[in-house]
Amino acid sequence: MLDLKRMKKECFWDYDFSDKEILDLAKSDNRHEKSFLFQKILLNSTKLFKDLKIFDKEDIVWLIEDYQVPSFNYEYAFKRKNLAEVYFLNKPLLIDELKWIE
Repeated sequence: MLDLKRMKKECFWDYDFSDKEILDLAKSDNRHEKSFLFQKILLNSTKLFKDLKIFDKEDIVWLIEDYQVPSFNYEYAFKRKNLAEVYFLNKPLLIDELKWIE
């Protein structure tokens, strides 16, 4: 179950979105709107995997794959994207400090 109150506080503190508006963004046909929502959750949510489940499986695949890690805050954004790739797309973990020691 999504905790939209927490999500709004963590990810949309600079906006005044209603619960319905956030859910509508996630179900929108507009890729730009979905990308906006995805980026806000990816970079700000304390419950990343749970909150990204607001998107349909098909959407989460292209949202993760299309996301371009910005040069600003690169390391943080790269790690968050890689965690989402590992969890949702079964891609390899690229974060050295989280890898098992062999």
